[in-house]
Amino acid sequence: MIGVALRSLRFHKGGFIASFIALFFGATIVIGCGGLFETGLRSAAPPQRLGVAPIVVTGDQSHPGTHGEYVFSERLRLDARLADTIGAVPGVAKALPDRSFDATLMRGGGKGEPAQVSGHGWSSAALAPYRITEGKAPAGADQVVLDARLAARAGLNPGDRAEFMVNGGAKRFKISGLATESGSNSGAGSASGSGSDSDDKRAVFLSDQAAAQVSGRPDKLDNIGVLTKPGADRGDVIGDIKKAVEDEPATVLTGDKRGWAENPTIITDGTKLVTLASVFGGLSAMVTVFVVSSTMGLSIQQRQREMALLRAIGTTPGQLRRMILGETLFVAVIATALACYPGPHVGRWLLDAFASGDVVPDDLAYRAGWIPMVVGVGAALLTALGAAFISARGAARTRPTEALAEASLQRKWLSVPRLIFALLFLGGGAALALVTASLEGPMAGSTATPAAMLWTVGFGLLGPGLAKVITAVLHWPLRALTGLSGRLATLNAKARSSRMAGAVMPVMLATGLATALIYLQTTQSSGSQQAFDENMRADLAVTSVAGGLPLSMVDTIEKQPGVAAASAQVSTLGYLEPKTPPTQSEIDEGDFEPTEMPLQGVTSEGVTGTTAFRAKTGSLDDLRGDTVALPSSETGGHEIGDKVPMRLGDGTEVRLKLVATVGARRGYETALVPATLLVPHTDSGLVPQITVTAKPGTDPAELTGTLSKLAGEQPGLNVLPRTTVKAVHADEDDTQAWMAYMVLGVVIAYSTIALVNTQVLATTERRREFMLQRLIGATRRQVLRMMTVEAFLVSVAGVLLGVLVAVLTLVPLSLSVLGKPTPEGPGWIFATVVGSAFALTLFTTLLSAALVLRHRPSGVVGIRE
Repeated sequence: MIGVALRSLRFHKGGFIASFIALFFGATIVIGCGGLFETGLRSAAPPQRLGVAPIVVTGDQSHPGTHGEYVFSERLRLDARLADTIGAVPGVAKALPDRSFDATLMRGGGKGEPAQVSGHGWSSAALAPYRITEGKAPAGADQVVLDARLAARAGLNPGDRAEFMVNGGAKRFKISGLATESGSNSGAGSASGSGSDSDDKRAVFLSDQAAAQVSGRPDKLDNIGVLTKPGADRGDVIGDIKKAVEDEPATVLTGDKRGWAENPTIITDGTKLVTLASVFGGLSAMVTVFVVSSTMGLSIQQRQREMALLRAIGTTPGQLRRMILGETLFVAVIATALACYPGPHVGRWLLDAFASGDVVPDDLAYRAGWIPMVVGVGAALLTALGAAFISARGAARTRPTEALAEASLQRKWLSVPRLIFALLFLGGGAALALVTASLEGPMAGSTATPAAMLWTVGFGLLGPGLAKVITAVLHWPLRALTGLSGRLATLNAKARSSRMAGAVMPVMLATGLATALIYLQTTQSSGSQQAFDENMRADLAVTSVAGGLPLSMVDTIEKQPGVAAASAQVSTLGYLEPKTPPTQSEIDEGDFEPTEMPLQGVTSEGVTGTTAFRAKTGSLDDLRGDTVALPSSETGGHEIGDKVPMRLGDGTEVRLKLVATVGARRGYETALVPATLLVPHTDSGLVPQITVTAKPGTDPAELTGTLSKLAGEQPGLNVLPRTTVKAVHADEDDTQAWMAYMVLGVVIAYSTIALVNTQVLATTERRREFMLQRLIGATRRQVLRMMTVEAFLVSVAGVLLGVLVAVLTLVPLSLSVLGKPTPEGPGWIFATVVGSAFALTLFTTLLSAALVLRHRPSGVVGIRE
């Protein structure tokens, strides 16, 4: 029967091409998402600036006792004395200290604009390595070496003076030399000064002593690059270094993980990528299962007459099953094997797109092995064979005479297993809907996405019955409006409910997923923006092109005429620690889970005047020194006056006195701490933003002019109106949502391909039916009018079911995020989705029907008979 199966492929090219397309694109998408998952899991980052050092020691970003599941958002720095300790380890030739700081070169851009640069001590230049191409290394406290490309862009040469904004103040340095990274093909003579915009291509170097002072942390290092002696066993050296630093919050990195030391955000962004890839990889796999199974099922259903005839001439059930499975396996193996080539390219393309949108670091390297391919190929193969087996099983169990009758009328569509699975999926969707409605706003999307797929599969299993109901409802209106064409179309839909359902389901999938998942993102973005707008009471915000302002600027601004209140705004992520430290057994078993808590550094005198935070208990006026104000829902049993154990963004352990509790929008709870406490534990050590409220009767525009004059003592200072601050926050939300839109676009595009694919299959395989209508007197125009009504009926049914899926997904989400049942988002999105579904269905159906009707009726019927 395998030989018969292979020979039969050429007689059913339409069905097998449709199956091939569904399998190929489905496996490609799953392989791509699997590659993203593995990339995030590995978080490989080949080193750039530290590439010469085979071993790099840096701060351990993992929360102690959590096995890397929780990481700190700010860089953990090392004790500077650790460099001498590591340098004394046997086999170590040099332990080079690396200390980095952010700076801004004023008039460093190509048009005289400020340029963000990364500053380092000269010792770390050997780790890239950088070499002097002009001038000499920095020696004095006022000397600096510039990257040659940066100097070319800024028009600077050795001997010139350059002004930098660093550590909140302006400093002038004399350029002692220019340096180029070894292997770079650009040097001081570059005409355009063009090149990479990565931090290592915009580096500046001070002497080690000057860098220590300028960084504001003279007793701390970012990293230690280790060079080994010739002949030393690297494994032994690594082991000895680990022993030397075992009592320090440090980790030893080798290979591609050395890039973590250059950019610790790779660890946190890699975790985000894992989460995103797992959610949408799972969604892609479920969509693939749905599309492939429905396409395979429709393809085999349209061969019921052939199956019935085979049974009538003596084919055994086993032979029939082997024939169907052989055909399916042949097509599936070819399709999934070919998908192994574009799959990794899709994953790499998505990662590049995320990096270009600043969603993940440019340093994150795409790393995908054989596992994503096995998962993608396996999912597609198992789905195809499973769908083929179920369809073949039904055909094989039917008696020959009953099979012929069934092929003519398609009376049976519901079985007990089908009903049980439909109820299970619908029940799962209902359960996830309840969970979604009860979750905090930002977390609601994690259950809403799988809920949408469960609703889709549940309704898909009940498709023939739902198609009958919708056809019955639309029967009389269609007959009244379209006459004979409507009558024929509705009779076809009633008699062939399974075929009708096969055409409706892709429309439901594309419409439901597009509507649900797009409005899911717009609703979550709207919830975040509303929370920000509700809390923002200030009229103005003061920022700096240097990335931050010194804390002293808060007092300076507060003293300006027309200022009612001013407060620092410093955001980071910390952890609430348990009252009782976890035992070693709890840590070993993974039972220890600290509570993540967003931290906001504020000024006690101005927090109530610039934000909506109000004390429910205690007083925010007491927010000074080592104190904290917790959200009322996150006190963990602590009372006013208690000491709350916490970890700040850089892992520093503190015990803060609880002086107040504050209310907050659900899901957006934030703990308040004094900015003076928080700022030293952030990467920049500066205040990113100072919010300002004008006194009653003071024009904010006039106050803007007053504050702008402070740029004389604080170069780079900017004053932004409230509308601009809100717009900047909205742009940040859009950037985060953009990553989700990218992957959603791929999934929705696949659903759209499935829609077109299925409509073409459903139409072209009806060639014999169309030709019989032509033989009994129907004209081509009459057949096309009938197909127009059928396409409209399919579109209406698919859109109605898709809207039902979207409503059941979005209402619980909206209740959680917005506190109301209606989602947020522009109406044109829904109109575009619905319009596209109608247009694609009508276009593909009519085009396929027109192509079929070009053949002579007698020739087609004779061949098929």
